[in-house]
Amino acid sequence: MKGQTRESMEEEEEEEERRSEKQRIERAERAERRDVRAERRDLLLINLRARPCCCGGSSSNSLSSSSADDYKDIISSLPDCLLTHILSFLPTRASVATSILSNRWRSLWKLVPVLDLDQRLLFTRSDTDYPGPTRTNSNFSFLDAVSNIWALRNAIPLPLPLRKLLLHWTSNCDTFLVSTWVQDTLMHGCLQELNLYILNGPNPPLEMPTTLFFSSSLVSLKLTGAILLNPPPASASASTFPSLRTLTLGNVRYAKHDSISTLLATCPVLQDFSLSVDSYNFRGLGKSAGKVNVIVLVPTLRTLYIQWPADDCWLYKLQINTPALERFHFFGGLGEYVVLENLPNLVETIIELEDNDSNTVDYTNKIWDFMDSLYNVVSMKFNLETAKILCYGPMDGLPMFDNLTSLTFEGNIWPSYYMWPAVHLLLCQAPKLQTLGFELTFLGGHNGCPPDHHLEKTHYVPECLSSHLTTCYYKGFSGHEVEMELVRQVLKEAYILKTMNITFESRLDSEIKLHACKKLRKLQRSSLVSRDLVPGFSINSITPIFVADYVSLSGMCFKFEDAPRVQFSNAKALLQEFKRVHERSEVARFSRIAQWST
Repeated sequence: MKGQTRESMEEEEEEEERRSEKQRIERAERAERRDVRAERRDLLLINLRARPCCCGGSSSNSLSSSSADDYKDIISSLPDCLLTHILSFLPTRASVATSILSNRWRSLWKLVPVLDLDQRLLFTRSDTDYPGPTRTNSNFSFLDAVSNIWALRNAIPLPLPLRKLLLHWTSNCDTFLVSTWVQDTLMHGCLQELNLYILNGPNPPLEMPTTLFFSSSLVSLKLTGAILLNPPPASASASTFPSLRTLTLGNVRYAKHDSISTLLATCPVLQDFSLSVDSYNFRGLGKSAGKVNVIVLVPTLRTLYIQWPADDCWLYKLQINTPALERFHFFGGLGEYVVLENLPNLVETIIELEDNDSNTVDYTNKIWDFMDSLYNVVSMKFNLETAKILCYGPMDGLPMFDNLTSLTFEGNIWPSYYMWPAVHLLLCQAPKLQTLGFELTFLGGHNGCPPDHHLEKTHYVPECLSSHLTTCYYKGFSGHEVEMELVRQVLKEAYILKTMNITFESRLDSEIKLHACKKLRKLQRSSLVSRDLVPGFSINSITPIFVADYVSLSGMCFKFEDAPRVQFSNAKALLQEFKRVHERSEVARFSRIAQWST
């Protein structure tokens, strides 16, 4: 018996030795693999590092000659065309800074076919000559820097013509020099992108050279600030932009009342047009020039952005006929003559119409006529103040948006006015709406004071709420009564709503958030949902680290962001909480699910 025990003990010792030996071998192999990976990483870093200069004497820390031959500067060995292509993605300030790396890099920036000169970037606030509002230029100005860069670039033999010129001169621009540089660049016939942002100060505005309107290579033209546009008459056949696809005009000045229409008529393949105007842009025209004509007849246009302040809407006539238009953004006021037609492919639109202090009923009718042309839109963002204006007009014969599936209300919301009637009016015109969003900014205190007027009861439930709306979200929620009413009405009338996501305003006090959560717990869903759907949670993709806030509202997932947290010790406790809520069928059970581990 003792012999058997001794043999078994010896076998166990041998087995333990074998396991120890095996573990030792595995540790050695892992260590060897780590060393190999470390050597490869060090080799890669050395290859990417520039070769040290060998102009001085020997150093104790320098590599041996044999090691230096093994580790070569891979980046510097690339051809010039590839290096200049890489440098073209950097601002000119960073591109010029590479000239100090070595002799190989000293002149490479001069071969880059891109100049990106931004006064805000070329002089940072740490520089002694930053041309900011509280600093003065003493020895070296932005003008000197740009002039030197331009001269050094043109001093090399056969300089490459510029393909892209970006110039942002935001303080006392020398418009004469800029005009000379632009004209010199256009003469080479290779410029594809021109981006000018000019603030002239006391100097006259930059008048674009005539050669600009005869450029056949331009693909993108963006002009902002003190720039005067005077395009040749449209009858001039040579005056055209055959390649221009992007055109941005930001508060530039115009020499004639039809300068915008004339310019657009010379862009046969334009795809993206952005226009921002103000009354001073036409200050020199005089009353005899008549109204400003904005005629957008571009069959290839896909994106259109127009910003025209309501105070100056009397100044223009707008006509849009763009059969390929997909995205339309309009901000400002509607003038006396606005025509939208032939928009069959419109997918997305953002409308923010300001009140022009005219007759409310007439202006409301004008807004509905404007929106009637957007009947085919799929996604719409609508300003809440504009929706409020629509409530003052007639309610008969309003346009329907049969293809609209996503509607978002944005803008400001005030504590003195219920906005649900305005929202209800738009919902009645979108019978197939599936997603409703609120991206609002609350303007007012959180003293709990109710609005100044009573909310009128709506007797008609919009068709989309009863049959199509499945998702609703609210971003920037502050918990005021006018905001709570929006959520209350959606929950009350949306029969098949599945998800309600609420994101609190980030700067909101935690106590106000908690109080808002308690009020939301008391909201009740539609009785149809409670009768037809199984009570419970609908949670997708629960991660092992973090899950957001949820409230069970009879079959709908009610999600909160930035609410107080309740911690569960493990997954089992989490599932038990779900089960308990199922069994009790609580209508508004607040459950914060934060961090749990398995």
